[in-house]
Amino acid sequence: MAVAQTHAAKSTVTTDQVRAELVAHAPQGVPTGPGADTAGQPVWLGLQLTHAPEWHTYWKNSGDSGLPTELEWELPPGVMAGDIAWPLPKKIPIGDLANYGYEGTVLLPVPLTITPEYKPPVLANALDVKLKASWLVCRQECIPQEGEFALQIPLRSSTALNGSAFDAALKNQPKPVQGRQSVQIAPDGKRLTVRVEGLPPAVRGQTLELFPETPHVLLTAAKLAPEGQPATPATWSQRWEGGVWSADLPLSPDRAESPRMMPLVLVGDGQGWRAEAAVQGEWPPLAPLAGVSPALEAALKANSANSANAQAAPMPPAEAVPMGTFLLALLGALLGGMVLNLMPCVFPVLAIKVLGFTGQAQDKRAHRVSGLAYTVGVVLSFLLLGGLMLGLRAAGQQLGWGFQLQSPAVVAGLAALFTVIGLNLAGLFEFGSFLPSSVATMEAKHPAVNSFLTGILAVAVASPCTAPFMGASLGLAVGLPAAQALLVFGAIGLGMALPYLAASWVPAVARLLPRPGAWMQVFKQFMAFPMFGTVAWLLWVLGQQSGIDGAAALLALLVALALLLWALGLAGRTRMVMAAFSAAALVWLATGIGPNVTKPLEPAQASAMPQAGERWRPWSPERVAQTLEAGQPVFVDFTAAWCVTCQYNKRTTLSNSEVLAALDAAKVRTLRADWTRRDATITTELQRLGRSGVPVYVLQAPGKAPIVLSEVLSVTDVKAALGKL
Repeated sequence: MAVAQTHAAKSTVTTDQVRAELVAHAPQGVPTGPGADTAGQPVWLGLQLTHAPEWHTYWKNSGDSGLPTELEWELPPGVMAGDIAWPLPKKIPIGDLANYGYEGTVLLPVPLTITPEYKPPVLANALDVKLKASWLVCRQECIPQEGEFALQIPLRSSTALNGSAFDAALKNQPKPVQGRQSVQIAPDGKRLTVRVEGLPPAVRGQTLELFPETPHVLLTAAKLAPEGQPATPATWSQRWEGGVWSADLPLSPDRAESPRMMPLVLVGDGQGWRAEAAVQGEWPPLAPLAGVSPALEAALKANSANSANAQAAPMPPAEAVPMGTFLLALLGALLGGMVLNLMPCVFPVLAIKVLGFTGQAQDKRAHRVSGLAYTVGVVLSFLLLGGLMLGLRAAGQQLGWGFQLQSPAVVAGLAALFTVIGLNLAGLFEFGSFLPSSVATMEAKHPAVNSFLTGILAVAVASPCTAPFMGASLGLAVGLPAAQALLVFGAIGLGMALPYLAASWVPAVARLLPRPGAWMQVFKQFMAFPMFGTVAWLLWVLGQQSGIDGAAALLALLVALALLLWALGLAGRTRMVMAAFSAAALVWLATGIGPNVTKPLEPAQASAMPQAGERWRPWSPERVAQTLEAGQPVFVDFTAAWCVTCQYNKRTTLSNSEVLAALDAAKVRTLRADWTRRDATITTELQRLGRSGVPVYVLQAPGKAPIVLSEVLSVTDVKAALGKL
């Protein structure tokens, strides 16, 4: 199982697989002050990774799977870090796949630029450096790890203890090729030819290894054809013609890029050279995924990088799609919003809305105003939520639909809100007993405000869910320009509100509703229990994110909140005494145990959380690749604790004896991708599938494209998909 490991800031972080150390090289000290020779005094930082036997990390292009090491620096003003000067990689075969990376010990050097704007603090004698690094270390299994490092580089004295390591790493850099280079795509669109001039005479005649810097273009695992034999679809060939080296290489059938420039690294006899050639010829079109509408082609092109490369990078530029495609997306969003009303997560709020409709059934004007206000609240909330998600994604965050419930603070806030609503419905307190009269009577004077707020509340509960028709539209929306994307989100909101808007304007519906009476008070109190059930669900979700301590802390705070609300409903001197006591208790608890609510699980705790059983194994891109390579089909359940539809499908269809028997009969391996906590790898895989939220169900057979099933999963759907294997 992949477990992220985090460590406190220091210069060395050690795990069972890797020893990572932040080192520096400043043989002439750090140049500071007016007139300092910054150009002639090199200052280098580097992360040195020492791997346990048989373990490896990855180059800038990781190959068929993997993830490059990432470095995030925290430096004083006036000091800038450059890019990693990647040493020459090696090819690491894994069955029919291959990766590019490092074994043994490798140093990833990074140059520092000390600008004249750097002003060290008075009396400071060192440059403070902090680094947050993340790397993926693999053998047969892969483990994402990270560490926080801190280092002080003396300003006025030499730092050259690691000079030999830096010299070796910099010597192991590819040198630029001075001659002409070209890349020609074959007319059949299945191979390309590389020609490089200007390599040193001493290397002529040698067999070279080729490493493309652009991922997912060439067939990484292609083997070199024997000398004198032509290349096959699974091999590549090379030859020398005087001083010109050329190679004939197969393109990857899963190609995800169509670059116009191809940077390549050639390695021979322990030396490397870098060529950057313009691509001549036309790239063949990218193949779409099976089970995904061609309408999503634009989104897939923007998000089709392999899920293993889950780097938090800014989104590619948004591209408009043809008007017909966009109209289909709007229709899907509208239908998906309507179906969203049938999702279990929306039931508690909808019951409150039905209660409000009943109270206004005899007032046609109030009924219509309420429907319009509810619609405005729903549509506006979807627009704001969609805009926030798009903005954060544009800033480099790996987010999808329902991202807000990946935050323990948001989950805790919703639990508190539903607790207050539930206690109010149960009759424990009335808002009018402790709110100013002008506020307390607002609902009576302005029922439209209440309907508007109910619409916002409905979206808060419904947003983690995706419904049929809605998933594909959301997947397309994240790759559209902002204006078109917001129209898709608005269409989802309109679809969700449409049944109630129509009901408020059709008199026949109002006549079907029962007349107001004493039964409404009983129904109101009864509706408190779905609210408390929602709170129980949110507590369980929080337990997946912050552990049992976080869930227990939130439960204690909710009890104290209920005590305070009860006290505020009392009268006279008793109210003052009890309210003061309960408020003090709430503050004391919030100060003492409140931080546990939003405190993320430590790595050891996360690994100890209940995981998928023997049948449902934890998902990872590497596990999928290994299973398919072994000739076995894969069924993946993309799920989250906060997704009620996911939990419903899990306890019905995915636990159905017929489904389990059919999976066993087809020898399908079942994997579960848990998105409860933010996971960039899962987010990227959802994007690759043209989706932006959960649930998502994928069935894939070896050598075939994945099939994406419906969000509302049925026994018939799964058995029909298995029948196609």
